[in-house]
Parts: sequence; C-alpha cells; structure tokens
Amino acid sequence: MSIQIFLQGSITGACEFLAAPMEGDRSGLERLFAGRSAWVSLLSEVVPRALLNELGLAKILLGSSGGGHFFLVLPREWMPKAEEFLAVCNSDIARLSGGELKLVWGSTENLGDWAVVRRRLRESLATAKGTPLRPTSALPGAMRTESPDAYFQELGSGLLDQQTIGWSPDAPGEIQAGKGKYTWTLGSGPDQILLARHTALSDDGKAAVQAVDLAGRADGCKAWGVLRGDVDSLDVRLRRVQSIEEHVQLSVLYKQFFAGELEGLCSLPEYWRKVTILYSGGDDFAVYGAWDALIQLGRELHRLFRRFSEISLQEFPGAEGKTITMSLALAGDGAELPAVFAEAGEMMERAKCTSRDCFALLGRVLEWRQVNGAAELKDTMVRVMREFGGNTQFLSELAAFYREEVFSPFAVSRKREGALEKPWRLHRRVLRVLPAARDRELERLRSSLIVELTGKNSTEVKLRPAGRVALEWARLLSEA
Repeated sequence: MSIQIFLQGSITGACEFLAAPMEGDRSGLERLFAGRSAWVSLLSEVVPRALLNELGLAKILLGSSGGGHFFLVLPREWMPKAEEFLAVCNSDIARLSGGELKLVWGSTENLGDWAVVRRRLRESLATAKGTPLRPTSALPGAMRTESPDAYFQELGSGLLDQQTIGWSPDAPGEIQAGKGKYTWTLGSGPDQILLARHTALSDDGKAAVQAVDLAGRADGCKAWGVLRGDVDSLDVRLRRVQSIEEHVQLSVLYKQFFAGELEGLCSLPEYWRKVTILYSGGDDFAVYGAWDALIQLGRELHRLFRRFSEISLQEFPGAEGKTITMSLALAGDGAELPAVFAEAGEMMERAKCTSRDCFALLGRVLEWRQVNGAAELKDTMVRVMREFGGNTQFLSELAAFYREEVFSPFAVSRKREGALEKPWRLHRRVLRVLPAARDRELERLRSSLIVELTGKNSTEVKLRPAGRVALEWARLLSEA
C-alpha cells in the first residue's frame, strides 16, 4: 500500500499585493482592485483542484481549501509531478503579481501521531517560505498575458454574475471566468467553490457603484471607508486540534461562516445598496462602502461570530479562535481604495497589539462591549439634537475636553490623553450648551450624557474612549 503524503499549501504576500500602488482612473482602479481581490481569494481554491484533475486523482483527496491555504492527501509516487505542477503555478503567480505573491507548500508522510505530523508540516512550510523563488519553465504552450492589469480588470468585471470559473494549463496562474480546461461551479454545494459575492449596483442595476458614489448613500456625512476583520489566534486554535479530521472540520467551518454570513448580511435592505464585498477568507474579510453601514455591519457580524463560537466551538477549550478584531478606515478627500484598504490593515494590526476582540474605529480602539455603549450614547446625543432643540455646537464643546497628546522631545511632562483635572468644568459646559428645562426627559438625558462621558463618583475624571467615539459618530451623522 502506498504511503500517504500530507501536502499543505499557502499563498503568501496577499496583503502586500493588494495594498501595492495601482495606476489608472478611479473606475478602472476599483475594477482592478476587485479583480485582484477575487484572484487572491480563488487561487487557494482552484490550484489544488486543478492539481488533482491534472494528475487524474480523486477529488476526495482535497481536505480543505480557501482562505489562502489548502490541504491535500497524495500517494507518495505522485509527489514529484505534484511539486512540478505547483512550481509552474508559482512562477506564473509571481509574474502576474509582480513578485508580491508566492505559492509555498510543505509535505510530510502520514506517519506517527497528528501532533508530530503537524509539527513536521509546519517546519516544512516555514522552510519553503524562507526559500527564494526559483525560476521554472512553463508548461508546454503556456500563454503569457501582456498586461496583468487588463486581466485583473476583466476578471473583476466577469465575476459579477458568473456561475462558473475555470483553469487551463496554458495559463497556470490565471483563473478564468466561465471557461477553461477544467471548470467548477460557484456555490455552496459539496463540490462547488464557495465565493462571497455582493456588489452595490447603480439604480438601473447594470453597473457597480464606485466608492465615492457609495459615500453619497451614507446618512449624514458623505464618506466611505473599508471594514476589515480577522479572527484572533486562529493558528493557535488549529495547532491544538487532535486529528487531521478536526483540522479540516475547523478550516471548513470558519470559511463557511464568513462566506455565508457576509453574503447574507449584505443582501439585507440596510446594506445591499451601501456595501461591496472585497473578499472573505478562511479567517478574515474585507468590505467597503458607506461609513454608517460599515459600522452596523461590523457590529452585526461580531454578534453572529460570537454566536457561532458559542455553538460550533463549545467543545474546544480556550479563547483562541473564538474572538474577532475589526477595523474601519474612513477615506479622506481623493483617497483611493488600495490606500484605504492598507490603512485599515495597519489599524487592525495596531489593535491586535493592544488587545483582542476589539474594534478600531473613529480614532479609538474599543472592546466590543464598549462599542455597544458608544452606540447607545450616540443615540442619546442624536436624540437631544433632533427632539429637544439641542444644536450641534455641544458636540464640539464636549469634544474639546478630549485633549490629544502631542509629542515633544523638550516636554518635561505631558498630561495623559483624556485626563481632566477639574471635572466640574465638564458639568458646567454641558449645562451651558443644554440649559435647564422643565422637560424631565431632557434633564434625564443630560445627566446620562455626563455620567457616560465621565463615569460615577470620580474626583479625577478620565474621559472614556467610548464617549469620544460616540461624539465623532454623532457628529458624522449630524453633518449634511
């Protein structure tokens, strides 16, 4: 009986590739970015399936795929041909990505306990990641696209309503919409490729809406942004599983959650005209659209992920892989999609360094329970403005107390951000911008604002970061 070989593949450099500068007008650039995102998402789905088809092996040998990773079980005698195939794909992927993307793989025999096998796989994959890309000859008759950007733009447009994708040996690094030597159906079936797709369309339903036009669909301030999310410590969770079956099961669970829930949420009335999915992976996602819809989408997705963790992961001890961190980057004037995407990624990395299970938005990093508190406080502020005749000036008055720390090498001492030496000043300012009234409801809301911003029974007040987020949130909603 032939010895089984476990082969694990990974696509590296995806974030660097997507964040790389691009050239072109705004509409062409967004099609280009959409095509690049779809290509990166589909590579780890298509390459292992194409490998099995080219070698004439059964599709049941595919353990898991997607999210930038794949796992195969191969007979040992087929390993030389498999590595030759992957090397050719790697060379073409590097060409199309300008050297940013790299397909790496590691392999080991299915001998010994899974913990030992997993360690050998991890070491083999780490060695491959540190090995420079070696040039390799293309498959016979391999086609070379003159302009990778033109290919990505065509792919981004072609996948909007396409039901099948394909692969051909004459273009081993390319994924083709609706054609190819081998084709697969996009869907949620057992033999189908799962791809989260949703694009906000124009009023006539014939074209994708650009980011600047999505900003026009926002309530309040006309701004757009990019929302990104990533599961905390999923690699630790996968290293703790006891068998290959558990490894595959977990990988599939996470991929199905993000693709299914994200696409389902974006089809709801409050989101379908305001957001567009960039990609969903095995443990992360990215969408862009109107800023107000992105905040609500992030909160709802976190609620669903928490429920998913409680139900599907209850048998796994520990918090690893059961929390998610997100970030929302808002676009400034003239900002392009790749730059805002990269900024959201940097925000998320800083948030993960600070904590986990948090949301980086509107200049602060909040735990999710604080995000819910900020939402309630924002509702209070908006209600005061709309129902009780309060003007927007009091938002600026309150925001003035959040003194940003300015670094100076000559400063002897600096006041901590948000510190307030005399808390009675905040009370006086709130009373000035919202004078006493006979309306008991207004009196209650005014007192609630003070308590939520400063806390209770404080002699030295530390203004809460959730209050700062609520102020900015309310201000954006109040802007015409």
